[in-house]
Amino acid sequence: MSKQVLLVVPSAIVARGLEQVLSGTGEFEVACILGHLSGNSPAQLKDMVFDVIIIDPSIFEYASRSNGKSVTASFSDAPVVAMECTPLDDNIRKQYDGVLSLTDPPAGIIEKLREAIASRSETQKNEGEELSAREKEILVCVAQGLLNKEIADRLCLSIHTVITHRKNITRKTGIKTVAGLTVYALMNGLMEM
Repeated sequence: MSKQVLLVVPSAIVARGLEQVLSGTGEFEVACILGHLSGNSPAQLKDMVFDVIIIDPSIFEYASRSNGKSVTASFSDAPVVAMECTPLDDNIRKQYDGVLSLTDPPAGIIEKLREAIASRSETQKNEGEELSAREKEILVCVAQGLLNKEIADRLCLSIHTVITHRKNITRKTGIKTVAGLTVYALMNGLMEM
């Protein structure tokens, strides 16, 4: 089965070129192409599963170009690879799981995507599978029916931090539904009925 790719690239030419390169391998399939991430894009993408996300950081305002990973964290925990259509600052490059260049040959693009996926998988294997104390707090709040904003307000956290914790909870428990997380919290003594 081919790996699913989300492209967030404003240039149709670059997007179609990447799609052509990736589909030619049989290893990757472009599942969705977006020219930007608008406010409702994450909601549209939340039910889709991506193995890797390729994003052009130029879609963000210059001051917030490193936000690509935090924006995508609201709908996916897939590795995020920057598509360098214009030169990127080293600080921005470090924020991503990899960087593709317009001058990369097709084999180089494929290899960089494989490395990004492998490094993310290795990172996830190395992380402890037990929930942290903060994750347990957030799990209880989710089980109580609180929304991300309400959890953030209650625990004095940013919404992005809550979203990241929720993704980690889902990854560690393998449970994606609120009902399932509620049962998990009850069965593990994190809350009472």
